[in-house]
Amino acid sequence: MKLLGTLQRKRPFLLSLMLLSLVVSTPVFAAKLAIVIDDFGYRKKEDNQILQLPTAVSIAILPDSPHGKEIATKAHAQGREILIHMPMAPISKQPLERDTLKPSMDQAEINRIIQHAINNVPYAVGMNNHMGSAMTSDRQAMDRVIKALNHSNLYFLDSVTIGNTQAATAAKAAGVPSLRRHVFLDNVQTEAETRQQLNRAIALARKNGSAIAIGHPHPSTVRALQQQLPLLPADIQLVAPSTLLNPQSEKPIQPEPPKVVPPIEQPQEPKPASWLKPAQKAIISMKKSTLINTLSSGFSSSEKKKIPNTPTPNETGEIKE
Repeated sequence: MKLLGTLQRKRPFLLSLMLLSLVVSTPVFAAKLAIVIDDFGYRKKEDNQILQLPTAVSIAILPDSPHGKEIATKAHAQGREILIHMPMAPISKQPLERDTLKPSMDQAEINRIIQHAINNVPYAVGMNNHMGSAMTSDRQAMDRVIKALNHSNLYFLDSVTIGNTQAATAAKAAGVPSLRRHVFLDNVQTEAETRQQLNRAIALARKNGSAIAIGHPHPSTVRALQQQLPLLPADIQLVAPSTLLNPQSEKPIQPEPPKVVPPIEQPQEPKPASWLKPAQKAIISMKKSTLINTLSSGFSSSEKKKIPNTPTPNETGEIKE
């Protein structure tokens, strides 16, 4: 009875201790870390090893890679976030992927290439750039890219391959959600470097509330992530990039089925009444006669002017790198 009375008297104190232990053991604020692994679709072994990491690790698939669709289907079944890893022209001379976006391309060509990429990478909810220093530093070119993304409901993750990137400015002007990379995990392809860069990303997440790290399916990167991700500190939450678009959201964006845009019908001219047809033919005949006479008087047979060929988009300043 004495013990029971003592416990009842100390009950408020014991409850306070229990609450304090909960506060100490559970982080009040978890910093968010997003990891995206680029260049998916070529290295099947390493790609599948990445797919064995926590599903919060997102992947970016090259649209014309041989295993891209297969990998996208597997990743989607896991609930993993998928991005299109869009090839974009670099400033330096490098071999380019098929359908690399270039600053010289017009809106129609960019729309075509991005739609082709969407078809080849099913379930994608975002896009980031593969190389792209020439493209992302060109504001007008990025305006065209962002316009295409706006129609497809994709967000843009800037890989930041050049300091004066215009991607965020273009995205903000168009109202398209965008993010930017903070750390590259494996510029130097060693396990030690990847661990060091992962720790740097963790420090940035703690400082700023969130951070985005980008890596590649190199064997050394795979090994480092296999070792380090299970050891992430309790105050670091691994998330999909899209959750960082809205700080209040804990759920990644879900992929939407592609929208089919119906063709725009061209207005047709009303057909003339039958009694107007003879008069219409006479007017057309008169116009043709007048036009022929005008052209004949304007040019002699020895002074015919040649109309220059209109250059195609491939002939106007396209960057060959």
